[in-house]
Amino acid sequence: MGEPVVPGHDAEVRCDLAAPPDAVYRAWTERFDTWFATPGSVRMRPVVGEPYWFEVVHQGVRHPHYGRFLALVPGRLIEQTWVTGAGGTGGAETVVRVELAPEGDGTRVRLGHRGFADAVSARQHEESWPGILAHLDEVLAGGA
Repeated sequence: MGEPVVPGHDAEVRCDLAAPPDAVYRAWTERFDTWFATPGSVRMRPVVGEPYWFEVVHQGVRHPHYGRFLALVPGRLIEQTWVTGAGGTGGAETVVRVELAPEGDGTRVRLGHRGFADAVSARQHEESWPGILAHLDEVLAGGA
């Protein structure tokens, strides 16, 4: 019958990136279509409370994403709502919180993604975020 739908399922990922916190922050808030979103699809300004939109094309399928920034601290914190359809958040408004801290010349990242409607979606995101962050690291290093 599948897993019951229970609010509050969360995902968390921690990793270190080679780029400094300010570069990671800029990539997330001002250059999202250089590493995550489909180029040209981003309608986003780093302004708390302002809605944003972008899409990702994965295996030929368009996946629109919607949300708004909840908190922004340059070089330290990005918090935003995140809504996608099937295969993503399933229409649930989730919250992505990206905490950035200096670690040598790079950045220690703690990414929490909370509020999934079910454990399956939370687990899928927890498994996807490490590869996404590794791709961000490659792009910032000029390797992708």
